[in-house]
Amino acid sequence: MLRIFFPFLRWRSRVNRESFKHDLIAGFTGAIVVLPQGVAFATIAGMPPEYGLYAGMVPAIVAALFGSSWHLVSGPTTAASVVLFSTLSPYALPGSEEYVKLALTLTLMVGIFQLAMGLLRLGAVVDFISHTVVVGFISGAAILIILSQIQNFLGLDISGGGHVYQILVRVSQNIGKINPYDLAVGITALLAGIVSLRWFPRMPYMLVAMFAGSLLAFLLNLIVGQEGTGIASIGALPAGLPPLTSPVISFEVIQKLAPAAAAITLLALTEAVTIGRSLALRSGQNLDSDQEFVGQGLSNLAASFSSGYVATGSFNRSAINYEAGARTPLSAVFAGLLLMAVVVLVAPLTAYLPNSVMASVLFLVAWKLIDVPRIARIIRASRMESAVLVLTIGTALLVGLEFAILLGVVFGLLLYVMDTSRPRMFSRVPDTTQPERDFVTDPSLDECPQLKILRVDGSLYFGSIHYVEKMLRIYRQRESRQAHLLLICSGVNEIDVSGAEFLAQEAQSRNSEGGGLYLYRLKPGVDAVLNRGGYMKDIGDDHQFTKKHHAISTIFPKLNHSICKTCERRIFRECATVPGPGDSD
Repeated sequence: MLRIFFPFLRWRSRVNRESFKHDLIAGFTGAIVVLPQGVAFATIAGMPPEYGLYAGMVPAIVAALFGSSWHLVSGPTTAASVVLFSTLSPYALPGSEEYVKLALTLTLMVGIFQLAMGLLRLGAVVDFISHTVVVGFISGAAILIILSQIQNFLGLDISGGGHVYQILVRVSQNIGKINPYDLAVGITALLAGIVSLRWFPRMPYMLVAMFAGSLLAFLLNLIVGQEGTGIASIGALPAGLPPLTSPVISFEVIQKLAPAAAAITLLALTEAVTIGRSLALRSGQNLDSDQEFVGQGLSNLAASFSSGYVATGSFNRSAINYEAGARTPLSAVFAGLLLMAVVVLVAPLTAYLPNSVMASVLFLVAWKLIDVPRIARIIRASRMESAVLVLTIGTALLVGLEFAILLGVVFGLLLYVMDTSRPRMFSRVPDTTQPERDFVTDPSLDECPQLKILRVDGSLYFGSIHYVEKMLRIYRQRESRQAHLLLICSGVNEIDVSGAEFLAQEAQSRNSEGGGLYLYRLKPGVDAVLNRGGYMKDIGDDHQFTKKHHAISTIFPKLNHSICKTCERRIFRECATVPGPGDSD
């Protein structure tokens, strides 16, 4: 019982002197990495910069202690930040007190949703979110990041809603007010980051871009003067521990934020579980998705009361944590604690960090998020998946990110249902060139004019019956004499009552025409449903076979031999027992 309520007791036996040392080093590395990330992600989210750092403190510690993964590190992420901005910017001015309160309330709601899903053992829910939806969602988020930062990159002092058309209209109306100093600083930071990514990949490109841009801004302010350049900076961050906060709880606010909370819940859990699973495969750990839901839920509950905002598994920080040699979740605990100490030392330095530099950093972050090769593969591989991708990106840009992932999931499930509603059906014929006359799919080989052999791959359930019935009708129209039907059911994994009733009705229909329905290689689960419901009696207890030769030898005597006498095809071995055209009686 203690391990259920205090999951960190499960891995306490892994903690020793050596693991403690490795976790401490990994934790320090993570604390340094989150500094530029936290400020960048808070800027994306429309939150005061310090909130990005606060989101990497207490939430990271709580997620590590109450989650399941040994290496997952929680905190602010790009996707969660841009959804927060997209959701709240129409309701309040980003960075304002009202905006922050709404963000805290949204974080609280996400935490409650996640915790409830974990306690209800709904960890498998994230399996219904396809990779295509995630790719489309992140691509749409990346484009929104770029659009939202254009005004800072150009040095335009404008504000307003966060929708795409509003951003583009505001920028176009103020294009003549571009600050050349901000633009020069932004371009310098952007080029420095690109050079770091291209030729010095081991260097932290965010820090390189920030240093280069901030240095140029400092020199320009020194030469021209702050009033002459007009370069706006983030300002010094408060050097201290995250203050306690209280979300705004009202029916009106909850009703307004509920759709976004649901979307962010799915997104955040998908990110956390996907990252956790990938690291678990590499480390040999068995990840408990339900427990991870609980850990993420408690993490966001803690964030809403400790000046944080929506936190989830961070891919960059988790990967660095693993590569740095972390052995237990203590590394994430150390990262949160050390970040508190580091912030006290470096917080005043952000006074020299221009907004245009942060915009350049976010441009780089957004560009890295757009997975062009994977998008190209999706487009080449499947029209269905391409439609899901385009729909998700389009919804993200035109409607809102909070609806993009929900609509993408719904559309993906609809496509899955459509796919399963059309089982693959193949005509099979005995290969007369083979000694055993194996069943093959070859249009060049002749079929028996009286017996249709079909292989069905897919479930026979209420959603697929109409399609199967239509296909059988088409086959029957092509050869009206095929009153006998042998279904190869080795590819039928599931059947429901509708499917069983359909088979019984088909059998009765063919029996009335002098034919019959026969089932070959039924799986145990399908066979159990047919027998428990009494449907096998309607079909015929002797119409079920496990051996091919048994099926053919049983069906052949029931064929109309007067037709066999005029048939030259001689498909089955049994055909030799009936005189054909040209044979003497």
